[in-house]
Amino acid sequence: SKKGCVRLMAIYKIVLTGGPCGGKSTGLSRVEDSLTGRGYKVFVMPETATELKTGGIKPEELGIMAFQKAIFESQLSKERIYLEAAKEIKDRDVVILLDRGIMDSKAFMTKKEFNEMLKYFELSETEIRDNYDGIFHLKTAADGVEMFYTLGNNAARSETPAQARDVDKKVIKAWTGHPHLRIIDNSTNFEEKIDRLINEIYSLLGEPIPTEIERKYLVELPNIE
Repeated sequence: SKKGCVRLMAIYKIVLTGGPCGGKSTGLSRVEDSLTGRGYKVFVMPETATELKTGGIKPEELGIMAFQKAIFESQLSKERIYLEAAKEIKDRDVVILLDRGIMDSKAFMTKKEFNEMLKYFELSETEIRDNYDGIFHLKTAADGVEMFYTLGNNAARSETPAQARDVDKKVIKAWTGHPHLRIIDNSTNFEEKIDRLINEIYSLLGEPIPTEIERKYLVELPNIE
């Protein structure tokens, strides 16, 4: 900022979403490291549905509407908490990275069920969809690179490749209409896919896109004996 002017700190809410096994976990970690290195304060909000499922709250036991109501209540509460925490950061811009947003729920309900949920919480679809600054959809590996599709890295995941592709399409449809929805497809290898994600996020933030993205590796030391 110019001398004598005080620049207000900005808060960005960015959603990483997509079909199963699209690279969200890796993407969240890499984006967090990259933005932190650029001087941002980064908060990462975990996926609500996975939290509930791993905690024993399962849709097949509660029923779809009760489970989605739990997701809505938890998600709205967490977003308020993270936003209030972000407002306390006075010395740098803040990015809240969300592992899925409320609109993801639309992919798992009928139109009637989703509208009933909106009515219950007195919300509009536009209100919750456009509450985020950017939506970045990582396409499932089941669409284009099926040989890399796996259920092994998420105990709450159970979709077949065909089901994963179906979920992927429904999630894109749920977020369609957001002014900054970006689809990160599988047209490159996985490392380049994540690099494209990071570049798209820098573009949203108005930051120069790095010409080279630093990567960190965990290397196992050899047994010198």
